[in-house]
Amino acid sequence: MQFGVFTVGDVTVDPTTGREPTEHERIKAMVAIALKAEEVGLDVFASGEHHNPPFVPSSPTTMLGYVAAKTERLLLSTATTLITTNDPVKIAEDYAMLQHLADGRVDLMMGRGNTGPVYPWFGQDIRNGIPLTIENYDLLRRLWREDVVNWQGKFRTPLQGFTSTPRPLDGVPPFVWHGSIRSPEVAEQAAYYGDGFFANHIFWPKEHTQRMVGLYRERFAHYGHGTADQAIVGLGGQVFMRRNSQDAVREFRPYFDNAPVYGHGPSLEDFSSQTPLTVGSPQQVIDRTLTFREYVGDYQRQLFLLDHAGLPLKTVLEQLDMLGEEVVPVLRREFAIGRPTHVPDAPTHASLVEAAASAATDSSTTDGAATDGSTADSVDSAADAADAPAAV
Repeated sequence: MQFGVFTVGDVTVDPTTGREPTEHERIKAMVAIALKAEEVGLDVFASGEHHNPPFVPSSPTTMLGYVAAKTERLLLSTATTLITTNDPVKIAEDYAMLQHLADGRVDLMMGRGNTGPVYPWFGQDIRNGIPLTIENYDLLRRLWREDVVNWQGKFRTPLQGFTSTPRPLDGVPPFVWHGSIRSPEVAEQAAYYGDGFFANHIFWPKEHTQRMVGLYRERFAHYGHGTADQAIVGLGGQVFMRRNSQDAVREFRPYFDNAPVYGHGPSLEDFSSQTPLTVGSPQQVIDRTLTFREYVGDYQRQLFLLDHAGLPLKTVLEQLDMLGEEVVPVLRREFAIGRPTHVPDAPTHASLVEAAASAATDSSTTDGAATDGSTADSVDSAADAADAPAAV
């Protein structure tokens, strides 16, 4: 399994001091968090993408490119890349460039985003959210897998004889996770292509996550990519830790109560009981996280949100120390116990290159339309498939 952290990059007043960090301070703090993640032995750092206050990460590739130059092992990801309002041509080029600069230590999470006004800011209509997701991702896959693309769709100008540059490193595109909080169509899309599915797993009860992951696993097997338990699953999570649980609750409460995303709503205790939010000791975080496997099965990636709601950088770095030194080593060991050998590891660039080389030597490899959905017909097929979850 891969363990790491993701950030949404919010600029929020610290309710205990009344101080709001500057955008510059917040950006630098995100870099410090990424470097600390590698220092304490985590595997992944993921940055969100937002184009509105109070968030600062409007250019994930710039941020991750800088972090790539400062790290050696850390896998760099997004949480999420907006497939609906970004031009798929620019996504193809930007992330291929980042992939080269980071020597393959890159994957990305595609998502629709949860900020409605972003659509018109980039010339789109939110009512086309799902069709945009389907069409744009289909084009992105073709741009990464075909040297010359001729394409025509509904939401952007046609392409004639177009080659996206640079080409993916070693001829292998970055691995893609499809991230969602509530859209079964996104789980369907991930299953259709045999990509990963990342359930945000923060705001909803475990039963919701169980249904979403279950749908993805079922459809992954339906499309012939393997058995349901071989589907590639990632989960989010949110924790706050101190040596004893009483101190954790007391310190985190004012941040929770004033957080833009869930403050002034349910109590901390109610929210913690109804969602995976865990506020307590490192052992409590371990115990709670291990229960995730009970309702999603063996999975490949666990990312934690640590730095939001105005928490000062010093506190976040302390959280990372506990996560890397006390929590993740135990989770690695415990999650490995009883894990079936046929359940795949989390994909990496090296494993994808190896798989591509193996496929190239396999004389029974099917044509590109069957393996990567890269023909024009795949857009219609995915669109038809995306209608299915409505009845689930």
